Amino acid sequence: MADTLSPCTPRGQCQASVGANTSSANLDTNSSSAAVGAWRGREPFSVFTVLILTLLVLLTVATFLWNLLVLVTILRVKAFHRVPHNLVASTAVSDVLVAALVMPLSLVKELSAGRRWRLGRELCLVWVCFDVLCCTASIWNVAAIALDRYWSITRQLEYTMLTRRRISNVMIALTWALSAAISLAPLFGWGETYSPEQERCQVSQEPSYAIVSTGGAFYLPLCVVLFVYWKIYKAAKFRVGGRRRNAVVPLPEAAQVKEASHEPQMVFTARHAAITFQTDGETWREQKEKKAALMVGILIGVFVLCWIPFFITELISPLCSCNIPPVWKSIFLWLGYSNSFFNPLIYTAFNKNYNNAFKNLFVKHK
Repeated sequence: MADTLSPCTPRGQCQASVGANTSSANLDTNSSSAAVGAWRGREPFSVFTVLILTLLVLLTVATFLWNLLVLVTILRVKAFHRVPHNLVASTAVSDVLVAALVMPLSLVKELSAGRRWRLGRELCLVWVCFDVLCCTASIWNVAAIALDRYWSITRQLEYTMLTRRRISNVMIALTWALSAAISLAPLFGWGETYSPEQERCQVSQEPSYAIVSTGGAFYLPLCVVLFVYWKIYKAAKFRVGGRRRNAVVPLPEAAQVKEASHEPQMVFTARHAAITFQTDGETWREQKEKKAALMVGILIGVFVLCWIPFFITELISPLCSCNIPPVWKSIFLWLGYSNSFFNPLIYTAFNKNYNNAFKNLFVKHK
């Protein structure tokens, strides 16, 4: 009986081995569960996700290189050291900073599990500040370019080169000052950008800050550019109508002029009379203005399509406490970042001087 109850007996050893097997089975189950959980945590890294991340990396690199090329060209070519190329340079600086400082850290955030921020509070504050600063400056620079094009078309006599330089420098200074004010406000207690418990790093969700920041960073410049383009379209339409009114209407097939006098009546007949003060077709000035209006229209259209989804969600989310899926937030954010890639493509595609400067730059280096 003692032998059967003793833990050292074969029966006791069997019980111990059964317990060990049970515990090891439990460990295996737990480890397999953990492995499944880890595998599920890595499920987003599918072929499709890898493709998307590759495209985002290419977008970041292309945005940086293309804007850097524009900056180098403006610095090297003396003909570009004047208006409106200083506005283009300011836009390129903001877009280069977006590609160099904002998009890489945003990409790191996308790669982390659950889009959590694991780089600390200090780096979070730096990233959010540069994000708001550079994107706001890029948006206001687009508005400044649109205003410059509008004044150069509608105020040809008043908007001299000296006046244009002064106004453009003031617009650049105001652009960066306003962008800095909006981006630095959370550092002085206007909302919180970092949550250590949730490992979340985002623009301050304080409702008052959301209204002021989105209004100053997007909705106000949006109203400016839409108003400007409406005025440009109206001015172009007025000029076309003016050209048609200034044209002399051809006389009828046969016009008879009678001279009343005491002498016998004389009749004069004019046939096929057509008089015009200008040749058919557009003048060089009109072609230039039409091209500038087209460039501004495309610039504004791309700007609106890229940024309006992001800023609508940024305004609505804090006010109504809506839970927008993180995937859609990421899509809207990167769609806005892509505007920094399209900007240099648009305003260089409509300027042959940039294309010639690019060619000369590469030829000289070769």
